[in-house]
Amino acid sequence: MNIPIFELERIQSLFENTVDFNLTESGFHPYTLKEFLTKDQEKELFNLVLGYGQTNGSIPLRKHISALYSEQDENNVLVTNGSSEANFVACHTLLEKGDEVIMMIPNYMQIWGIAKEMGCEVKAFHLREENNWAPDLEELEKLISPKTKMIAICNPNNPTGYILSENEMDEIVKIAKKSDAWIYSDEVYRGAELNGEPNPSFIDIYDKVMVTGGLSKAYALPGLRLGWLAGPQDTIADTWAYHDYTSITAGIMSHYLGEIALQPEKREKILSRNRNMLNENLNAVTKWLDQYGDLFEYVPPQGGGMLFIKYHLDINSTELSNWLRNEKSVFLVAGDCFGMDHHIRIGIGERKDYILEGLERVKDALKERFGV
Repeated sequence: MNIPIFELERIQSLFENTVDFNLTESGFHPYTLKEFLTKDQEKELFNLVLGYGQTNGSIPLRKHISALYSEQDENNVLVTNGSSEANFVACHTLLEKGDEVIMMIPNYMQIWGIAKEMGCEVKAFHLREENNWAPDLEELEKLISPKTKMIAICNPNNPTGYILSENEMDEIVKIAKKSDAWIYSDEVYRGAELNGEPNPSFIDIYDKVMVTGGLSKAYALPGLRLGWLAGPQDTIADTWAYHDYTSITAGIMSHYLGEIALQPEKREKILSRNRNMLNENLNAVTKWLDQYGDLFEYVPPQGGGMLFIKYHLDINSTELSNWLRNEKSVFLVAGDCFGMDHHIRIGIGERKDYILEGLERVKDALKERFGV
């Protein structure tokens, strides 16, 4: 097997359902159908014909998605089974063996693994913790070359919660233009900005952009497995050809529920609920961390559903995560999953009481093992 194991997804799949407190979830506490649907919509769902539907996404759904961006229409959108399929399809559409990919790090590492499996050369440019996770654009400019085919961005960023400024976005576009490179922008947390201000999309400022989005993170609907790609029409048509060889189509029920979620009034209601939860939980978790003084360091996220924390304990992050899981049935993501030891990621989109109860177990564990 040539493809590397996707460590983050594998470890979460193995353990997230076996612990009392799963604090690895990077989205928001999911809706139930009862919370999500009106009575009339429930009746419509019960009468839904369980056929295939349109394989690239229903026209109403693609219209709603395209409205999230400037000067796009339904022909600029492909609907996929989650953003994970979108990433896979996009890489196989835009990249070939020998191409060079420059990827923002730390990051959700799926693109890294796919590009490596395809025989691409993958390089990293970094968000710098010492600069409050701002991107090192000088490093990116030094790495760009005539071989660079793609610059892969995650904005808002997983795991740091950093949001690129408009000036930083403009600079990344200028650098991409030097080698006529694509910008591939993972924007699954767009809409989960803590200040409630909509974050611009790269698709609105550069023509060689493909973005991925979905309903799993900012919309708290991960069980729908509904994602999408948006980009130039001809390139999106090519992604559809790959989609025919992967999953063919997202489920018809996901299409129907996605159409509801992205109606403007419903969309704003969902995002407002999740932003309120994010702000309240961030305040509670940072208050818990601050009781330990300098033991923990963090830069408050600007968006997303998680807090990335540096700790000052003499223990590797994977060992720490495994120990907490085995001894206290609390699951945190090790920084090793992002190539950053002595860090942990805590999901802060869950119910506040659930998070704090899990952290109380962490508190007991730290006292037992480290005396803090």
